[in-house]
Amino acid sequence: MRGMSRRSTALALAAVAFLALAPLPAAAAPPAGACRDPEPGRPVVPQVPWAQQLLDLDRVHAHSTGAGVAVAVVDSGVDADHPQLAGRVLPGRDFFLAGTLPGNFDCESHGTAVASIIAAGPAEGVAFRGVAPDARVLPVRVSDREFTDGGDPIPIDVDVVSRGIRYAVDEGARVLNLSLSGYGDYPAIRDAVGYAQSRDVLVIAAVGNRQQDGGGPSFPAAYDGVLGVGSVDISGARSRGSQVGPYVDVVAPGEGVLAAARAGGHAYWTGTSFAAPFVAGTAALVRSAWPQLTAPQVAARITATASPARGGRGSAEYGAGVVDPYRAVTERLAAEGPLAMPPVTDPPVDEAALREQAWWQRAGSSAVIGVGVVALAIVVAAVWALVAPRGRRSRWLAARRTALPAAPARVEPPDEVFLFPPPPVERVRH
Repeated sequence: MRGMSRRSTALALAAVAFLALAPLPAAAAPPAGACRDPEPGRPVVPQVPWAQQLLDLDRVHAHSTGAGVAVAVVDSGVDADHPQLAGRVLPGRDFFLAGTLPGNFDCESHGTAVASIIAAGPAEGVAFRGVAPDARVLPVRVSDREFTDGGDPIPIDVDVVSRGIRYAVDEGARVLNLSLSGYGDYPAIRDAVGYAQSRDVLVIAAVGNRQQDGGGPSFPAAYDGVLGVGSVDISGARSRGSQVGPYVDVVAPGEGVLAAARAGGHAYWTGTSFAAPFVAGTAALVRSAWPQLTAPQVAARITATASPARGGRGSAEYGAGVVDPYRAVTERLAAEGPLAMPPVTDPPVDEAALREQAWWQRAGSSAVIGVGVVALAIVVAAVWALVAPRGRRSRWLAARRTALPAAPARVEPPDEVFLFPPPPVERVRH
């Protein structure tokens, strides 16, 4: 019996060691048949992304990491098995497929990329990380693919988006990221956004990427109280497609930004869809550091602390400027507006002082004239002292000047002058 016990123990230890070395199965893999053509995994990118360098996230993380704040990502789902999202993604819900599936899987990486910009955690050998790595992501799946096989955008069901927004609010999300936009003002989405705002949820939306097509109102970014986010490139210029209008409240990196991809690895993404999560992550940092602030106050803090952009503050292209997570978290803003400047009043006129000043001005002018007259007299006297003796000697008659001696005639040298004796051949010729 003792021998059998030792053998069982050895087998058990071997099994534990095998499980420790073997990769764990994906806990949030897409259900069978959920993805028609899922995107493959991508390679890991270890370099520091330009957006993370610009926002200097290490500096702000000393003050806030977004702990205790849930951010809803209403998108294509989120791959909860990505190494930098593992443990940071709640189950969520799938509103795209019928049934009660969770939203923590992704077929196309769009939602995974958005979620990683918000809350990706650190990973060894990888410089990329999210704006609020200790925030929690609530995935709300409302779409399957972003584009058709022909490259055309796939419309998202308005009712599905509306139900997804309301679900996120009821689940306790304090920040809502909507990386979607359209020209239509649909009552169902408008009412859902209003429902979120009535529950003190800050709604952040991408302004869209169709400016080259003429632009136009972008919803839900154009709704009152929604923080509309545009995109800038590495040089700080507005991305070509980033839409322009009064609904652009702030801008963030959105051109060639690095983010996670489903099934592991990273990819580069472009569009206002990926600028919005930089602002959503900043909102999570602020709500964690300043829990007493309301959603409108958080939005006001984000716009008030934005860095100046090319278009100037309040422009239709850049809004208040480029989001600055560090300033949004650390700066203390006055609750009151600036104090009014007191009215400017002219002091009473001092007549005696004016008379005295006028007297001194007249006296000064007289003194200057007197000094000028004296100086002129001195010059005239000096000239007279030089001229008078000569005039008396000549009896003031004109005299003829002595002729100058004739200049000696100039002797021109011959055309050819030898400074040294000529060579022997030439001497013979002479």
